[in-house]
Amino acid sequence: MAWVGNLIRFSAIKSASSPSITAKPLILTTSPNFLFSSLSHFTTDASLHNHNRSSPSPTQYGGLGPTKPNEKPRVVVLGSGWAGCRLMKGIDTKLYDVVCVSPRNHMVFTPLLASTCVGTLEFRSVAEPIARIQPAISKEPGSFYFLANCTGLDTHNHLVHCQTVTDGYTMDPRKFDISYDKLVIALGAEASTFGIQGVKEHAIFLREVHHAQEIRRKLLLNLMLSDVPGISEEEKRRLLHCVVVGGGPTGVEFSGELSDFIMRDVRQRYAHVKDYIHVTLIEANEILSSFDDRLRRYATKQLTKSGVRLVRGIVKDVEPQKLILNDGSEVPYGLLVWSTGVGPSPLVKSLDLPKSPGGRIGIDEWLRVPSVQDVFAIGDCSGFLESTGKTVLPALAQVAERQGKYLSSLLNKIGIAGGGHAYGAKDVELGDPFVYRHLGSMATIGSFKALVDLRQSKEAKGISLAGFISWTQACNLIVVACARVTFDRHFNAIGLWSTLNKAFCVFSIGLKNAGISKDFSMLTLGDPTHSI
Repeated sequence: MAWVGNLIRFSAIKSASSPSITAKPLILTTSPNFLFSSLSHFTTDASLHNHNRSSPSPTQYGGLGPTKPNEKPRVVVLGSGWAGCRLMKGIDTKLYDVVCVSPRNHMVFTPLLASTCVGTLEFRSVAEPIARIQPAISKEPGSFYFLANCTGLDTHNHLVHCQTVTDGYTMDPRKFDISYDKLVIALGAEASTFGIQGVKEHAIFLREVHHAQEIRRKLLLNLMLSDVPGISEEEKRRLLHCVVVGGGPTGVEFSGELSDFIMRDVRQRYAHVKDYIHVTLIEANEILSSFDDRLRRYATKQLTKSGVRLVRGIVKDVEPQKLILNDGSEVPYGLLVWSTGVGPSPLVKSLDLPKSPGGRIGIDEWLRVPSVQDVFAIGDCSGFLESTGKTVLPALAQVAERQGKYLSSLLNKIGIAGGGHAYGAKDVELGDPFVYRHLGSMATIGSFKALVDLRQSKEAKGISLAGFISWTQACNLIVVACARVTFDRHFNAIGLWSTLNKAFCVFSIGLKNAGISKDFSMLTLGDPTHSI
């Protein structure tokens, strides 16, 4: 974090005799040309932002100023999820400088996140650093990654308003602006709570690595506390009751992982409490509603057989140790995982941009935000406008990945045609619009079993598989999806090793009961990221 403070602090140096100068942040390098080419982008020109210097903390600092005609145009990417990282991987850094703004310096491989909660996989196996996906971020003089949140947009002046993410430990939050030639909004979505009181305070979501760390920590803590002398039978059952709200793929996969953990690990390592721990999955309608009816029935049968209790109901209120359903029944819990879908984030809702049905940022057939120049939106934060005649695509990783791949090719085409700079793409022929073709859905349900639904839509006909064979196919599809993001364009050794490592992790899920030990060590209470 210290480099962020130095970089922004030096960019704010101002001469007493001049109201606006080019600042020179301290960057260590052995090449003078590299140094001066890097510093030419930083400025404290007051015209870049409207800032009242008497305003309270966080302090406004300089940022990246507009690019010059003889410099490479700048693409600013907001977010580091599937869409943003796939775009950064495919962008031609000979044509553009790439600047990524995100509170997360890595991409999370979400299909395997549930496996890290019970120690089947380690956390580092499901994260890929941004600098490895796009090496120019850490090598090129005009490309950067900023650990910050976007706080607003000025599309008229081509500016992104940012604030550093510090958590109050290393330094105070700092505000700065970034000028863009092309802006790609890939902010993703946030977990939906439907306004239910107590969800954010007492439930744990499963969307980030730190969520999985907290789930593992809470699960282990409850297992050990339940064995302490003096704990009543009722309290022991509450501590060891794991409740999952939401019967989508994430909720079902996590329930399957938990049931496997109980049957294969708890019975061996925590024999004193093995009869008290159980899993409940609560869903308002049918589980896996987007899957084929036959697959849903199969999943219901297998989850019930593995010990997962399925409850149909709507959560009305969440309290510290219990949740209340709409019929008035109370469900005590020791661990509560919330997985009920996603919706637009507060930032996306606040942006003065056209919205698609559901509150996402509205886009046209070429993924452009039509009301402003040089702004694109991809991933879960975007949706087709009603005027396009297309339906809003589901919030899936494969949608985001395909959009990122398409937009990187489109931006490369614009750059080759000389339209990379701001307002330069007005006369560029964009070519074919984006077309999404659904490749299918899959979900693991534990006990070496999975569901694979290859239909184009819920109403369409197609191939659907269930059981062990579909589990092996699911593993193959996960490996392929992983390769699409982590492989370098030149198929270098680092990309190969990274993908093979994740491939091994996928198949180790099936071998976890065949002599391969699981890392399920206790985590320290003071530091949830450090194991002992």
